[in-house]
Amino acid sequence: MNISNLFQQKKAVYSFEVFPPKPTADYSSVLKTVQELSSLSPDYISVTCSAGGSGNARTPEIARLIKSCGVEPLAHLTCIHADKGAIESSLRNLHELGISNVLALRGDRIEGVKESADFRHASELIEFIRKGPYPFDIAAACYPEGHPESDSLAADIRFLKVKAEAGASHLNSQLFFDNDDFYRFEDMMSAADIRIPVQAGIMPLVKKSHVDRIISLSGAKIPAKISRMISRFYDKPDALMEAGIAYAVDQVIDLLSAGVRGVHLYIMNNAYVARRITESLAPVLKEINGEQNGHRP
Repeated sequence: MNISNLFQQKKAVYSFEVFPPKPTADYSSVLKTVQELSSLSPDYISVTCSAGGSGNARTPEIARLIKSCGVEPLAHLTCIHADKGAIESSLRNLHELGISNVLALRGDRIEGVKESADFRHASELIEFIRKGPYPFDIAAACYPEGHPESDSLAADIRFLKVKAEAGASHLNSQLFFDNDDFYRFEDMMSAADIRIPVQAGIMPLVKKSHVDRIISLSGAKIPAKISRMISRFYDKPDALMEAGIAYAVDQVIDLLSAGVRGVHLYIMNNAYVARRITESLAPVLKEINGEQNGHRP
């Protein structure tokens, strides 16, 4: 199923993100994670590009695993270090595996690796996929607080419109912690006449490693409420886990109450966190989408 069809069928789409293990890591852990996440009946599960600088290598096999568990996969595809031939090969492989949804990304620069002469921006990758022989449904990324490399949020919105016009059918947002930033971003999208659905990307801060690494990498603004939570429970693992889950649930309920088109959880391959949040949200999602399409805990 094309994921874009879900936005026609549901008022709120609900999904998770997983990442592949490093090439030398044990594969069984991600298999267990995917099986546990699939049992929560998300609308789809996205899988990022491989860790350790190995690009798109292990994404297809994880996407196939997700599909074998009865859930629609969304495969990330990056282009900053790939030429047209490599992208054509990746798309052919995904198509042959029965994967019909891709998230088209520029990707992060890898120091010392030559950048692509064919693709400078995600919009060019989207256009390339759209004009190709395979009928992929194409998602794109967006940044409620602006891309770190953009001059301004307004400039970033202009680039986002190029992605939409190139053929992106829906958007997944970068993580954020202040819902007002997302609401402002939606208003700016509407003013720019960008009409494709956008899912809010939510990262539960449940471990010290998330606080130390994810916040610094994402550049997301830290509201006073979550700053107090981090300060109080930083060295208390059990309390931080519970507080982080509670904050994420509260954030998602506010978003759903405001009518966002969907929520995409960055759960860092932690099925326990996904289950706890899903169980809390199940009655809300059921009410929004109707009993027939509701999620079971």
